[in-house]
Amino acid sequence: MPAPRLAFAAWLAVCLIWGTTYLAIRLALETIPPMLLGGIRFFVAGAILCLVVRFWTGALPPAREWPRHAVLGALMLGIGNGGVVWGERWIPSGLAAVNVAALPFWMAGSAAALGGERVSQRAVIGLAIGFSGIVLLIWPSLFLGDAKGHRFVFGVLLVQLACVGWAVGSSLSKRWSLTSVVGGSAMQQLFAGLLLIAAGTALGEWGELTFTAQTVAAQIYLIAFGSLIAYSAYLYALAHLPIATVSLYAYVNPIIAVLLGTLFVNEPFTPRLAAAAALVLAGVMIVRRPPRGGS
Repeated sequence: MPAPRLAFAAWLAVCLIWGTTYLAIRLALETIPPMLLGGIRFFVAGAILCLVVRFWTGALPPAREWPRHAVLGALMLGIGNGGVVWGERWIPSGLAAVNVAALPFWMAGSAAALGGERVSQRAVIGLAIGFSGIVLLIWPSLFLGDAKGHRFVFGVLLVQLACVGWAVGSSLSKRWSLTSVVGGSAMQQLFAGLLLIAAGTALGEWGELTFTAQTVAAQIYLIAFGSLIAYSAYLYALAHLPIATVSLYAYVNPIIAVLLGTLFVNEPFTPRLAAAAALVLAGVMIVRRPPRGGS
């Protein structure tokens, strides 16, 4: 049966909204430390969704599912989003989105590792091309020999680690077929929020936390649109569409993020960045293109 139209509408919302959250994260980081940024965001969003679910359906996911939601929250939001936020401390928001465009590679690999479709020779070629784009991106910084160059490379690697966490979590979410999409979104965000707040507390971030009108507005946007709407939409699309289709949102996000970063915070868009982005997206297209005679 064809996927429901609502699932494609949810996927489109993910494509558009998450493309804007990279800029919002960049703005919020001006006064909000990274772990607390994610922790506050997900704890508030999770708490709101829990209240909505209680009043709407009368019940949250059963307690037997909570450990799985905790694992998914830790992988997709703790490692996945947390890695992107940390990375954006040292790399531009548009560049972070270009790096996340490698997500379909990790999606394919994690799905295969968890018993899904075997990685084909074509996919290996696509992986090599895509990762050559990542290498092109960080290559000059490897030889700078200063703290700025090292932070840049570390930021790129953090975003790739975030992709791994997100991909593994997405594959597990698809396999586990949990009972409630909105309830699952609530529990995963609540668990991830608590985890990130604990991490921020351990790192002493509360002493660095301040607010301005701009950072508060950015955080509210991340809670309302990035978490309450887009994350729930992502889980809904993931439950009703093939994981290969859902992962293609990573094509759209960099275009929006690079455009917004260039227009609003004067982030550079150099020929090297354009070439690296082209290689990453070309590799993803090869990985996701059906084989001849396939469907």
